[in-house]
Amino acid sequence: MDKLQAEDARYLKRKVKRGSLDVHPTEKALVVQYEVEATILGEMGDPMVGERKECQKIIRLKSLNANTDITTLARRVVEECRLIHPSKLPEVEQLLFYLQNRKKPGNEKHLPRDLTPFEGMELDEEANINCIDDYVELLYEDIPEKVRGATLILHLACNPDNLEELLQNETALGALARVLREDWKQSVDMATTIIYVFFCFSSFSQFHGLVTHYKIGALCMNITEHELKRYDLWQDELQKKQKDPDNQNVKKEHEKALKKYQGLLSKQEQLLRVALYLLLNLAEDTRTELKMRNKNIVHMLVKTLDREDEELLVLVVSFLKKLSIFLENKNDMAETHAVEKLARLLACEHENLLNTTLRLLLNLSFDTGLRSQMVQAGLIHKLSLMLADEKQGQLCMCILYHISVDDRFKSMFAYTDCIPQLMKMLFECGESHMEPELISFCINLAANKRNAQVICEGNGLKMLMKRGLKLKDVLIMKMIRNLSQHDGPTKNLFIDYVGDLAAQMGAEEREEYVIECLGTLANLTIPDLDWELVLKEYNLVPYLKDHLKPGSAEDDLILEVVIMIGTVSMDDSCAATMAKSGIIPALIELLNAQQEDDEFVCQIVYVLYQMVVHQATRDVIIKDTQAPAYLIDLMHDKNAEIRKVCNNTLDIIAEYDNECERKIQSEKFRWHNSQWLEMVENRAMGDDGEPFMFGDDGEAFMHNGDILERPDLFYTAGIHGGREAGREPGSRL
Repeated sequence: MDKLQAEDARYLKRKVKRGSLDVHPTEKALVVQYEVEATILGEMGDPMVGERKECQKIIRLKSLNANTDITTLARRVVEECRLIHPSKLPEVEQLLFYLQNRKKPGNEKHLPRDLTPFEGMELDEEANINCIDDYVELLYEDIPEKVRGATLILHLACNPDNLEELLQNETALGALARVLREDWKQSVDMATTIIYVFFCFSSFSQFHGLVTHYKIGALCMNITEHELKRYDLWQDELQKKQKDPDNQNVKKEHEKALKKYQGLLSKQEQLLRVALYLLLNLAEDTRTELKMRNKNIVHMLVKTLDREDEELLVLVVSFLKKLSIFLENKNDMAETHAVEKLARLLACEHENLLNTTLRLLLNLSFDTGLRSQMVQAGLIHKLSLMLADEKQGQLCMCILYHISVDDRFKSMFAYTDCIPQLMKMLFECGESHMEPELISFCINLAANKRNAQVICEGNGLKMLMKRGLKLKDVLIMKMIRNLSQHDGPTKNLFIDYVGDLAAQMGAEEREEYVIECLGTLANLTIPDLDWELVLKEYNLVPYLKDHLKPGSAEDDLILEVVIMIGTVSMDDSCAATMAKSGIIPALIELLNAQQEDDEFVCQIVYVLYQMVVHQATRDVIIKDTQAPAYLIDLMHDKNAEIRKVCNNTLDIIAEYDNECERKIQSEKFRWHNSQWLEMVENRAMGDDGEPFMFGDDGEAFMHNGDILERPDLFYTAGIHGGREAGREPGSRL
């Protein structure tokens, strides 16, 4: 039948229909779309078989640059390409002008979709999908033919349009997988080329099953591990040949070995790039990623960080960044000291590599142990120098912020240029919105005494107070509050701003803003400060008293009010004013309401301590309130700080009041001898469980009074114990 059709066919008619014209998305090239219609005509000229196919032609414009004459180039393109009609000349000029001025794509995507071509991919012939069987035949020949056959198939695979057809050719893919599995050690070029073919498939998620089917991922893991070991052997050989640099023969051998090593290293890094990139694509599936982790992928990647090839390093760091979001991988990076190797990369000028490295470090900085490694690697100084960088500064600040969370490392920032740079950035914001990372970082640093001194140098505190008070900025005031907690010269700088802060106490202000202002005032334990004048001038006593009532405000504000009362009560006259205003009963009521909150209890007890220190308020506390009874109950609180403040307060009370002293001593005795007292009380029970109501002399054994009033129990327990009826000698009471 085919023969008859061939005999009947007399003519082949081919018709080309021109289509649209556009620019290439990434290259400096024009893309011409056209349609080819082929028709076989019979003897009578009637069409027998027809086929239509859409095609495209890419016109690469290698000479196009900023100085190119667009008009001349457009005319030349139209003349040489018959697919473009002369009437399209204005459109061609417009497209060329766009290409000439098109900006290079940004770096948002750190890795290209396809790997760049490598040495060995070049061919002196064009690969044709119709000749795929011939290329497969080459895979059964010697190594050079295998490399050539694999390279031809690679050229086909680089075109995504061919992947579907290659997918159907199981013979070709099976042969490639077999050659890679059996002969990868014999030729680096061959291994690189075949892995590159499968990499083209791995770039699309729907083909991952194919790559997994041929176990290419496992092969890549084995190849990567082997190549890393080879690299170590090369390094050892080079070091051995460098032992005697004065010997000319040894020197020549070393130079020869070094040249050979550089060639081998270049090819090895190409192989590692394509193998690791394929693995990165497959790691989209978390189950596959877990298998890689079990085969020590993290250790391999960290080991590769010692290389110098920047493209390879971008790939490795990107892979580590993806892995770092899982706890197990993060722990592996900590064990292999990845941070130390990453710190070296911060000095590079490759923008992609630097950005990816910082992003990985940011992921790792959430871990306390890895933050310690960062500090040991000198990252505080290195990152501080990069804060002014417009592109990388934000990432550096986030990493430094995480480091500043740890109190152990806060003081280290004072010895870098970090704080002056942050203050500059802070004041450059003016009245505009401030980045939360910036102010949060400053708040952390202000919690350290040395940092606070650096921040307040010059007009630092003045500028902060000006912005905080003018804009009612809660976060700036939080930073100021942290600065105010440090004793010494820093705290004395706040005397000039006491009035401004006191003036912020009002119902119309936001509660969180008032909390910070009040907290700052409460920190100002300055002997020279006249608190009585401040209380009177700004009428603060009614405000403080009103906000002591449970439920009158948020707990945070009430707590700051209590702390503020403790601060002003250090002054004798202020303590008397507070006592007369009825604040002490309000504090006792608040203590009842907040007895489960250790912070509240501790601060209220501290206020009572300040009150009993002064003669004017001591009597009020002891005689007119139930404070001593509450303090006695709190003597043995589980919180150590509460016990400490409580005992100090009771010691002062005991010194001035005999009755309280006796109660305090009695309670302390009970506490310290609780086991002994329990034993004595149990001694009053007979073997039948009935209490002994009378002693040997007929006197009631248990008095109605306090058992501690029985001094005979303190000294004669052993004698009485020996007289107990039915008790064996030597038995424990």
